Amino acid sequence: MKWNWKAWWWCIRRNDYFLVKFAVSILLVGLSFRLLFSQSTTGFSKVAQNPFIDKTMSPESTYVKDFEDRDQMPPKVGDMDQVRPDLVDFSEARDQIPGTEKCDLFTGDWIPNPAGPVYTNESCQFIEGHQNCMKNGRPDSGYLYWRWNPRDCELPQFDSVKFLEMMRNKAWALIGDSISRNHVQSLLCMLSKVEPAVEVYHDAEYRSRRWHFPVHNLTISVIWSPFLAEAHIFENYDGVSTSELELHLDQLDKTWTNLYNSLDYVIFSSGKWFIKTAIYYEKDKILGCHYCPKRNLTELGIDFAYRKVLKNLFNFIIASNHKGIIFYRTTTPDHFENGEWFSGGSCRRTTPVKEGKFELNQMIKILRDIELEEFEKAATDASEKGANLKLLDLMELSLLRPDGHPGPYRHFHPFANDKNAKVINDCLHWCLPGPIDSWNDLIMEMVVSG
Repeated sequence: MKWNWKAWWWCIRRNDYFLVKFAVSILLVGLSFRLLFSQSTTGFSKVAQNPFIDKTMSPESTYVKDFEDRDQMPPKVGDMDQVRPDLVDFSEARDQIPGTEKCDLFTGDWIPNPAGPVYTNESCQFIEGHQNCMKNGRPDSGYLYWRWNPRDCELPQFDSVKFLEMMRNKAWALIGDSISRNHVQSLLCMLSKVEPAVEVYHDAEYRSRRWHFPVHNLTISVIWSPFLAEAHIFENYDGVSTSELELHLDQLDKTWTNLYNSLDYVIFSSGKWFIKTAIYYEKDKILGCHYCPKRNLTELGIDFAYRKVLKNLFNFIIASNHKGIIFYRTTTPDHFENGEWFSGGSCRRTTPVKEGKFELNQMIKILRDIELEEFEKAATDASEKGANLKLLDLMELSLLRPDGHPGPYRHFHPFANDKNAKVINDCLHWCLPGPIDSWNDLIMEMVVSG
């Protein structure tokens, strides 16, 4: 229908203003309602649903003098009580927060943390005796009051409540050697402040174990596989060997491959066991060895063996069509000074060091170079095939913490009877609580960011 402009103008000229004013008023009221409605639906609702809005605030840093008082404090629940994690895209929520853009999480400094650890050696039942530094009589406690701080962005501290909510109905596994076991104990100590973990499996030697958080239906496993490949090991719990290791370079360890597809999150790590004397097999035939002077075998070296196993590992991950998140954790340093573990080496420092003040030994450098090279090769193929493969590079931040090891306090009160007693120092594993707890801050941030 065509608009009759002449009739409209004639109406005005006849001073018939009432209808015109009424029509204009209706238009203005309608426009106001539209603006108000648009504002409420595109602005405020997203903020109200953002489960990470608290991340713009600094965590509580009240100095707690008495750990026992801290243990009795109820867990802070936060926003996740009101928001179902299965309905939230955590990566989008994170991107909306000012100042939390992605950065290099692995380059930074250790800064003072007056609040200290979230658990104690008395509040956590998962700490093994040789990592329980405080119980074993370590006299200093300053090593407990530091946290890792990336230089270019903020790293939120691990939030057990949010982590458990995000991990409902999920399965985690840390696969590797005793450092993986050390790490899983740290994670269990932190999570059990919110919900106690129940052990549901262990092998005969308690090296592979599994725990369940029934309220959240989360399982966390540690799977003993120090080479990640098939190996026959002839040594006891104290590291005393009766024969050379037999390592099958072309066969991954079925201990974990049979479980792999049932896992949502995996952290692989290896490295240090490759330094040990070993005979290398391929297709069940001897290829050579590493440091076997009493045998007439070709010396192939740890670089040859480690590279072959990592290639097989990454090929398996890429070909598996697994849709979970897979981390490869780089090998971490030891901090023996003035000798090795078998020749009187010790770790007596009580504070972190600055970058460049502690050097990697040559063997660890070889392992690290191989890890970075093989991971870089695999990362491109993994991305093309849709595998979510991430590098968890904890070398630098760990290197700066020579103060975090048990040292002589691997043993219970080693100097109680003789202040000059000679004991073997542990400058490889980490005290609990201790620097290894910060590894969980990094893992949570990497999971949240996708």
